[in-house]
Amino acid sequence: MRDLAPSRPHIASMSSAAIDRVCRLESLASVLPQAAIGTDHVFHAGVYARTIKVPAGVMITGVLIKIPTLLIVHGDALVHVESGPLELHGYNVVPASAGRKQAFVALTDTHLTMIFATDACDVDAAEREFTDEFDKLMTRRETATCQA
Repeated sequence: MRDLAPSRPHIASMSSAAIDRVCRLESLASVLPQAAIGTDHVFHAGVYARTIKVPAGVMITGVLIKIPTLLIVHGDALVHVESGPLELHGYNVVPASAGRKQAFVALTDTHLTMIFATDACDVDAAEREFTDEFDKLMTRRETATCQA
């Protein structure tokens, strides 16, 4: 039977050169006014989900992600990936590999949710699991606990 489903976007691991491009962009953007972006955390059934809302017109860079995750993108956004910009519209569930550092430009208000299986029960432990750059995250002051 022929698969009629549209191809699903995927974010692959990135080369050191592609990661360096995001690091340079991050450095240049650090001197600009920064948007306050909060993070919503949910721990449930051995899964951690973190959601941010990026306002239209805002560019963000993420930390280097060291584990595979699912990334749900709801909105219209450009995502920097190894091969160049990936344009996403509407609602997308995107498998995302370890070894990536993204830059996003929200074309409309866009929600990003990263999800992964974990034994962590607090934000600090979960952040340390997915990145070694946890000190760069805006959530270092937030707390969350496991839910039954």
